[in-house]
Amino acid sequence: MNTSQPIRTKQELEQFMNYYKKVQPHPRNRLLIVMGLNTALRISDLLSLRWRDVYDPGSGIWKDHILLIEAKTGKASSIYMNEHIKNALSTYKKECAAKTDQPLTGQEYLFPGKTKKPISRVQAYRIIRKAAEACNLKGVISPHSLRKTFGYHAWKQGTSPVLLMDIYHHSSYRITKRYLGIEQDDRDEVFRNVCL
Repeated sequence: MNTSQPIRTKQELEQFMNYYKKVQPHPRNRLLIVMGLNTALRISDLLSLRWRDVYDPGSGIWKDHILLIEAKTGKASSIYMNEHIKNALSTYKKECAAKTDQPLTGQEYLFPGKTKKPISRVQAYRIIRKAAEACNLKGVISPHSLRKTFGYHAWKQGTSPVLLMDIYHHSSYRITKRYLGIEQDDRDEVFRNVCL
């Protein structure tokens, strides 16, 4: 099966998130992974983000929410920016400031390539695959895996699948269930833990 998979274990997830922080430092690539994991956005929506979507250059304050219209669904989303996102943004902003004497206007893309336009979906795939391969992650790990990993861990922490369905803007529970990547081990854990 060539379907992208979530990263299931905390240990693998930690190793994957730290690849572009500790093993091969690259703040932009680390931000791509951190934001992908923590926003559950599709890669096309993630790559379209600009600094103004996360930061107010006038006041120098991080926004609390990312507000956008999803490209695929046309639906509005308001995504809370947690501390992991803000910390990765702050690190990346410092690197950007060190590379140029121009202040942020807010118009700049968060994930620019050499032309200052956003990196391509193919480049995002390469960034994520490189980290996954270096961390010896099994299965198909792709940009979509970041979105699925968010749902899988939210579900494991007790988030209702109905709420996840709403977050993902899915039209059916069947789609959300597939996203969660529920396997036999997950079913076994329920039977192990519910001892009546």
